[in-house]
Amino acid sequence: MKLFKPSDALWGLFSKDIGIDLGTANTLVYVKGRGIVINEPSVVAINQKTNQILAVGKEAKKMVGRTPGHIVATRPLRHGVVSDFEVTEKMLKYFFDKVHAEVSPFLPHRPRVVIGVPLGGTEVERRAVVQAGKNAGARAVYLVEEPMAAAIGAKLQISEANGAFIIDIGGGTAEIAVISLGGIVISRSIRYAGDKLNEDIVNFVRDEFKMAIGERTAEEVKISIGSVRDSGKSQDMLIKGRNLVTGLPQEIIIKEKHVREAIKDSVDALVQAVQEVIELTPPELVADLMNRGLVMTGGGSMLGLLADHLAEETGVPVKVAEDPLAAVVRGTSIILEDLDTLSDVLVDTDLEKPPR
Repeated sequence: MKLFKPSDALWGLFSKDIGIDLGTANTLVYVKGRGIVINEPSVVAINQKTNQILAVGKEAKKMVGRTPGHIVATRPLRHGVVSDFEVTEKMLKYFFDKVHAEVSPFLPHRPRVVIGVPLGGTEVERRAVVQAGKNAGARAVYLVEEPMAAAIGAKLQISEANGAFIIDIGGGTAEIAVISLGGIVISRSIRYAGDKLNEDIVNFVRDEFKMAIGERTAEEVKISIGSVRDSGKSQDMLIKGRNLVTGLPQEIIIKEKHVREAIKDSVDALVQAVQEVIELTPPELVADLMNRGLVMTGGGSMLGLLADHLAEETGVPVKVAEDPLAAVVRGTSIILEDLDTLSDVLVDTDLEKPPR
């Protein structure tokens, strides 16, 4: 009996193209024609006895640090790149299935996928993302560097000769890029981003108060009262952990000034990286930078008074993009809507680019 093999055009009728911001901290998924349908932590809980996924996203994040030995809640990406190929593949497959749950069960779901990847990733790291996407069920996987996707998502004019300056601060990396005529002129990627700030707070509480807290608590502190400058609000927060001397439960009040002190070195490193990129930017584009300013995207851009601090330290205007958390996935969605025209912004891989 001859097997029925759908053509690529027929796949398009049954599958919905997907744009993904595959972040260290969070994964956002855009579906063509429906908008952003998934915004979940990049965490997967797996039963190691059966190798089955128990939870993905928010439910899995609740399990971090609270599971028995045979259940592991893990983040399959570190510093924006795949650190656990199999778990990343399972996570993508889960998201694909969730997106296509209402589509006809008579055909497999084979979407085209555009995925944001970090700047300067190695060929091996990028192939891992492509292969994970294909193994999860995609019929074609295209990659775009996250600052480029963020700039497109922030509606910057990337195709003009005028320079666009973007700073995308995610969980694993902060990426700084100057874009002109549809390409990245100069860029820098550093690991002083959201996860590093959480780590700074954990270490500060340990050293200053002799108390152990988890990453989740540190993140809550950063989001609630984190600020790079004195906000004038005298904010504080009650946190709970384990006393490192007695081993018993403990609670303390942590103040805004404590958080500011904890993250100071990492914030200084970010400022220095931005200054270095500006120094290396061609003079003609620096003039554009003074006129148009820097645009920040990503969750880290929402850190209290960071935009004001960067503006003062660099001497150029700084603004946070509208809905900065979704800028990268919004960029992938725009690329999906016009793959032919925007194919030049895609990363070169051994896979074919969409025909022009």
